[in-house]
Amino acid sequence: MIPQVVQVLAGEDFTVYVYFLDGAIRLLDTKPLLKQGGVFSPLCDQDTFRNSLTVMSGTVAWDLEGARNASTCIDLDPCEIYDSCPSASDPLQEVI
Repeated sequence: MIPQVVQVLAGEDFTVYVYFLDGAIRLLDTKPLLKQGGVFSPLCDQDTFRNSLTVMSGTVAWDLEGARNASTCIDLDPCEIYDSCPSASDPLQEVI
């Protein structure tokens, strides 16, 4: 079964808290991706990174155009995130 992302939350220093349907939370560090440049270059701007971050097609995505068009967004493999990123505590628990 492919893990399904249901919520994302931008953290500090280009990290993303990724919430999965099964209750797992992973902490994604995107700095290695940003260093690659190319398609990830627009995300080096902190405001763009935070404001375009979303969930699309069951995974982490950045909707740079704001059109909710899955074919023009930057998205990541949910299996890779689930398997490779460390588990994290829910940062929203501190708010409650």
